[in-house]
Amino acid sequence: MENQDSNYKVPNLEKGLAVLEYLSYSFKGKTLQEVKEDLEISQTTTYRILNTMVRLEYLIYDEDSRRYKLSRKLLTLGFRALNEHQLLETVYPHLRNLRDCVKETVCFGVMGEEKGIFIDQAQGLHAFSFTLSPGKPFELHCSAPGKAIMAYLPNNVRDRYLSYMDFKQYNERTITSREDYLKELEEVLQKGYAMDNEEELSGVICIGAPIFN
Repeated sequence: MENQDSNYKVPNLEKGLAVLEYLSYSFKGKTLQEVKEDLEISQTTTYRILNTMVRLEYLIYDEDSRRYKLSRKLLTLGFRALNEHQLLETVYPHLRNLRDCVKETVCFGVMGEEKGIFIDQAQGLHAFSFTLSPGKPFELHCSAPGKAIMAYLPNNVRDRYLSYMDFKQYNERTITSREDYLKELEEVLQKGYAMDNEEELSGVICIGAPIFN
């Protein structure tokens, strides 16, 4: 079976998918040289893969920094995958109902590879309301949804996300250490909800809770 399976492998396709997964871990993108060295692919093959993906609009190339990064086309594919499972159709009525009760913008997000990702929102009803773009990543250490999800994750999964976190400081309210963050997660477990008390944007307070079902 092993020999038979090898007959159906497409090496360059496997390398192309490896490039996509590799770039998904870098928000700033990577240079051709970095991709080549880290994935141990020849320079010619790396160049062809990267430029093919740019031509097909799966990647964006920044001429100033000479870096390649993922495009929003992959996000579109991800949304289609969510639609196949009817996730958005299930969630949106609840977002709208909660929005009608509190009159504020209500958002729904999931965990990405390193950060959270906003998926959808019900726009607030006040004259001034908070707006987020679908697909926007959110920090786990200073956002209400990030804290809410992290508090309830299994320890091994939580530790993986913690290993990615640099606790970037946005203002004097931002949590900047792992120790303080873990204490905050304990409080979230006790209360059942999390808060972003102007920890990223001054004047913006958010409340987050995990969805289990």
